[in-house]
Amino acid sequence: MTVLSLSCLLAACGGDYKYNNTSTFEPAQPTEPTTPPAQAVPVPAFDSDGILSANIRWTDYGVPHVTADNLESMSYGVGYAFAKDNICVLADQILKYNSQRAKYYGPDLTPGSGDSEHLINDFGYLTLEIREQAEKNIHFMSTNSQALLSGYAQGYNKYLADTGSANIDPACAGQPWVQPITDVDMLTYSLGVALLPGASNFLGAMFLAAPPGESFLPYSVATNQATQLKMQPKIPLPEKNPNDLGSNGWGLGKDKTENGMGMVLANPHFPHTGNLRFWQFHTTIPGHLNVMGGSLMGMPGVVNIGFNENVAWTHTFSTAEHFVVYQLAIDNSVLGSLNQSVDGVARPIESKEIMIDVAVAPGVTIKLAKKSYSTLQGPMIVVPGNFEWTSTGAYAIKDANTENLDIVDHWLAMNLANNIDEFKQAFKDYDGVIFNNTMSADKNGDVFYIDDSTVPNLSDVAITNLTTNPLLIGAKQAAGFTILPGHLSAFIYDNAVPYEKAPKYAGTDYVQNSNDSFWLTNAENPITGVSPLYGKVDNQQSLRSRMAHTLLNDEAGADNLFSIAEVEHALMGNRNYLGEAIHNDLLSACSAQGTELVNGIDISHGCSALALWDGTMNINSVAAHLFREFAFQFSTNPQWETPYDPSNPLHTPSGLINNEITLAQFAQAIQKVEMAGIALDESLGNVQFVERSKPDGTASGVKIPWAGAHNIEGGFNVFNTRTGNDGTLLPRHIYPAQDATSILSDLAKGYHIAYGSSWMSVVNFTEDGPVAKGLLSYSQSHTYGEEQNTDQSELYSAQPQLRPLRYTEEDIEANIIAEMTITSQ
Repeated sequence: MTVLSLSCLLAACGGDYKYNNTSTFEPAQPTEPTTPPAQAVPVPAFDSDGILSANIRWTDYGVPHVTADNLESMSYGVGYAFAKDNICVLADQILKYNSQRAKYYGPDLTPGSGDSEHLINDFGYLTLEIREQAEKNIHFMSTNSQALLSGYAQGYNKYLADTGSANIDPACAGQPWVQPITDVDMLTYSLGVALLPGASNFLGAMFLAAPPGESFLPYSVATNQATQLKMQPKIPLPEKNPNDLGSNGWGLGKDKTENGMGMVLANPHFPHTGNLRFWQFHTTIPGHLNVMGGSLMGMPGVVNIGFNENVAWTHTFSTAEHFVVYQLAIDNSVLGSLNQSVDGVARPIESKEIMIDVAVAPGVTIKLAKKSYSTLQGPMIVVPGNFEWTSTGAYAIKDANTENLDIVDHWLAMNLANNIDEFKQAFKDYDGVIFNNTMSADKNGDVFYIDDSTVPNLSDVAITNLTTNPLLIGAKQAAGFTILPGHLSAFIYDNAVPYEKAPKYAGTDYVQNSNDSFWLTNAENPITGVSPLYGKVDNQQSLRSRMAHTLLNDEAGADNLFSIAEVEHALMGNRNYLGEAIHNDLLSACSAQGTELVNGIDISHGCSALALWDGTMNINSVAAHLFREFAFQFSTNPQWETPYDPSNPLHTPSGLINNEITLAQFAQAIQKVEMAGIALDESLGNVQFVERSKPDGTASGVKIPWAGAHNIEGGFNVFNTRTGNDGTLLPRHIYPAQDATSILSDLAKGYHIAYGSSWMSVVNFTEDGPVAKGLLSYSQSHTYGEEQNTDQSELYSAQPQLRPLRYTEEDIEANIIAEMTITSQ
């Protein structure tokens, strides 16, 4: 991508595009006189006597059930139980977001390489001012948020004090950076997580930002001279979703379930290692709260994906954009002063000296400083060859999730909701669902979908130009995110899109999402007319989205109404959309070729192996890996017989063309499997596996066979390898991919799974309360060697399945494996 000139941006201000928001589909309800409901007694926030107390009961698979009298004590118990399972992961993240990685690990991720990754991290989060924002705002937050943040930190600290640093998870035992934390640390962490789909991907670009003629490099505070450290950072063009986060979610209403009550399928696809691990728990504050589910690590006491007695909900990663990159017009009218021009008026570019500690030898640190630069539109950025800072122009990023203080309150309101109307109210009151779609259903059989992720609220002028001006359209296509001119205030947004303008759907049938846009949330009632920053309409759907609609259509049985068992089977059946669409066509093509060589390769033995495949991605599926490798090749140049038709988005494109390209792709798949030393007719369970890392990061050698599909072939229950940075510095082993055209590893002789279906659950409301099944695919505990490090993984490996979730008192008491009451006294 080449940068836009200022003259181009000035030309981008015309057009007369208007968009009409038709984003809501909510059937009209008859109006009847109603008696105002009695006001609910607010849930107690802080402990009245200052002494925190929580009872924790652990049931099978290490699930904690925390009971307390107030939010602070409840979060205290959750923080303790979480630290018991995953203290090293959160301790690492506290270090990360407090800009202290270089203090303990030196300047580089690879020591001595000059990659400067730890410098980039530390200076980057100081540039974003998340710690400063936490210190400034924590005492102005709601009492509920303050109580939850405080209680969680105290529970974490109690576990650390009771256990001792030397006796915790060996992955971080005895490390000097494992220290007690505070509520400010927890809020800093929360503010950092909010920037995951946006500004945090531009840390390197912020590191390089410096005016023309000035160095971006840090300097020694002691000497005010350039440091002798080797610094050669390589900063690529940032991505919008570098972690490839995804998920499936369904909300089924009374028209789609056997018992006429609501049901929710939750299936987030997230990393199995690192900072985005889910963890399951159950909290009760008698008379106020009774919620079970899973949350991303470090969520202070509230459930991200789960259910209470009345409502269940889940999330998927949204296609929406959460930031805008602005091209600035530099104003040089005042000599010696940094300014930009907005509406013809000089506006200052602020500079600030920021400082970190950097380890340069065992026990030796130095202080390095550099300048950060910020504007009305946010921090300045530089990416060589793409976003440059020149004498006339520069760039800045404005993230809608900056200083988002609604996160805890928003999820707490969902946790407390008694019906869909109260659930909707959470989205009207708060804007804390930072990057997610939300699907929900209640016991009455009502469903609700909304993409209320935090999205820039652009003016009509900005939307007009973004959707009609070819320069801005081309810039977005090249970069993968929105770039707007920053010299006119009409393009600069002030806040996030309000509830009224967000895409949403309400009814009694169904809502679903598999990471395509809001458009076909309900295929019979498409959503249109929302800000283009939310995603596309009329676009070709992913194979996984088409699989989701297929499952909704034909997995409900003869009555076309779902039971909880049928939803579980839809999730765990490991169907393969591409295989169902073209397997027979591929067999016909390769059979017709016979033994005649394709690019020097005899494909007949591959054809014979593929004929044995049952079309699913289960452990006993023969040659499933061969079809996957064909799918990877096919994706580079799809040979569809029938092209995509926007009027038939769930069934096109379709059919496989029998031509030289298709045969060459199959020949390449055969070659790749054989290069890895794998038999073409091997079963998937001998090729695909999970394997834990030992505390020192070496492979355990215990490979657990793993069923499940991949996005490339249109799976629903999706898994993947993960060879890149997992967001932490905790050691782990990886198996490098054979090449860039697939995820197959020669060294592993297969697929080492470290990403995909994580916290899976199905919840169905009944007259006797919610009935739920679930599974945390990688198990509760990060600690190698503990039973809860592999127990749920082994259950899944034996047979893809969910397990009963212990929600009622009777069920909990019958399955207790440990119990304790903790107090702060």
